[in-house]
Amino acid sequence: MPIRTVPGTASIAQSDQINQGKMFAPAAERNADVIGDLLEQVVPAQGHALELASGTGQHITRFATRFPRLEWHPSEVDASRRASISAYVEEAALPNLAAPIALDATAPGWATRHSGYDLILLVNLLHLISVSEAETLISETARALAPNGRFVIYGPFKRGDELTSDGDRAFHASLVAHDPEIGYKDDFDTMDLMQTAGLEMVEVLEMPANNLALVAGKPGF
Repeated sequence: MPIRTVPGTASIAQSDQINQGKMFAPAAERNADVIGDLLEQVVPAQGHALELASGTGQHITRFATRFPRLEWHPSEVDASRRASISAYVEEAALPNLAAPIALDATAPGWATRHSGYDLILLVNLLHLISVSEAETLISETARALAPNGRFVIYGPFKRGDELTSDGDRAFHASLVAHDPEIGYKDDFDTMDLMQTAGLEMVEVLEMPANNLALVAGKPGF
């Protein structure tokens, strides 16, 4: 993936001056419980869970606490954010929370090295990458899932190719002005990509702040 920068409206993680290495994103803190409630409905009883683009590490630490029978594996392409994840992992000291792996989820071929997951989670990334990168991410995720595994995408979307709130229109415009290749993806186009990759749609759930959760499953053999 080319190195992309995003406008300040999309990236507000800040270094924690008290706990060196840790970063803190207010949005991640706000939506951790909401996403946890979503996962209550779809996670497997046990197995291995991979979070793509784990960011600061706030989310996955909360999820590992909430779902102790799942082995949680954070991943992140950015080294400074991996350092933050490591700090959260070390502080939490949970037996089911692994150290972060260096992973670019938009790079072709990563599923050959990382596979067999019962759950793969992606939060608030699709609008920050290009359409071709999103296609690669989804196809690689489908390969990385174990049979009967679930893929959960959470974030903002166009609905039937329409932006449905003033806030979404302003945010999408700021993204496209900063980088014409990024911006909100269409919900139906994304579901088509998931199905083309061999996944079956399980649920589409309305979430707070006009977000969506797309839940797909990999058929069992």
